[in-house]
Amino acid sequence: MDPQFLVFGQLTREYLLPPDGLPRLDVPGGGLLYAAAGLRVWESEIGLVGRVGNDFPREWLNMCIQRGLDTSGIRVLPRDLDVRDFVSYNESFEPNRVNPVSHFARRGLTFPKALLGYQPPDPKKKPDEARMLTVTDIPYDYLTARGALLCPMDLVTQTQLIAGMKRGSVHTFVLDPGPATMTPTARRELPALLNGVTAFLPSQEELCNLFWGETYDLWEMAERVSVYGCEYVVIKCGARGQLLYDTNTKKKWEIPAYPARLTDPTGAGEAFCGGFLAGYCKNYDPLEGVLYGNISASLKLEGSGAFYPLDVLPGLAKARLGALRDMVRTV
Repeated sequence: MDPQFLVFGQLTREYLLPPDGLPRLDVPGGGLLYAAAGLRVWESEIGLVGRVGNDFPREWLNMCIQRGLDTSGIRVLPRDLDVRDFVSYNESFEPNRVNPVSHFARRGLTFPKALLGYQPPDPKKKPDEARMLTVTDIPYDYLTARGALLCPMDLVTQTQLIAGMKRGSVHTFVLDPGPATMTPTARRELPALLNGVTAFLPSQEELCNLFWGETYDLWEMAERVSVYGCEYVVIKCGARGQLLYDTNTKKKWEIPAYPARLTDPTGAGEAFCGGFLAGYCKNYDPLEGVLYGNISASLKLEGSGAFYPLDVLPGLAKARLGALRDMVRTV
């Protein structure tokens, strides 16, 4: 079967220090996996599009296949590629990505040799071209998919990928912006990116950064962004849940976060986006999208590892979905 849903993004080798419990060192991560798992909670027939180097463990790609994900869109380059990603959380679950040596020392842990020379990605610098996806990375049989989710990447890449998919029959585009896109200077590029996008899913922090010093009203920001050509704006507000704005009807909804037990927030935002695509494509209702995404994120928060949401009790996601429906508020 050709995939019905596509996820574009980065695969990483993750080095994670949770607030408590054992460190997770050199495990499969990246927005692509977290988003795909959030989608896989609800749907099958999912195709992944990403790039890795020759040094990326093949068994991790096999794990994706075992989870029912199609990896024919993952391009393995004939060279090594540094895809290390480090994050450490303090007791308040705030992430820190710089100076891993000090974080290991503070916890009395041996610093892993594999992290020597690690530098966190600089959003101001142009990304490594070898890691940047292009239209030619999309397998031909992926172009018959129904919907696509673009995880955070640079603006030009996201714009080109959407244009490439429009040659096929993909009709639903869900976009999670990269941090460099959400700056006042990059704002003039947003109409080119968002024109024809179904749903735009920035975080509250990213949106506030985009309108820095102009307004503190999230609904006003959503309205101003909607003018650039997307049908829906969903603001991810972390523990507060999500805000949904419909460009055409000007309707607004507040969806509280499902009360989950917080263990590891890594990838919850991406899991939300994956769940959103699944819910929206059920009957093209954006509120359904937010509800499904909210539950995917709640499952991810309760454990570590991209695939954690797929190992919970069968029926748990559907039960939570029913409970969350009663909590939605129209503004």
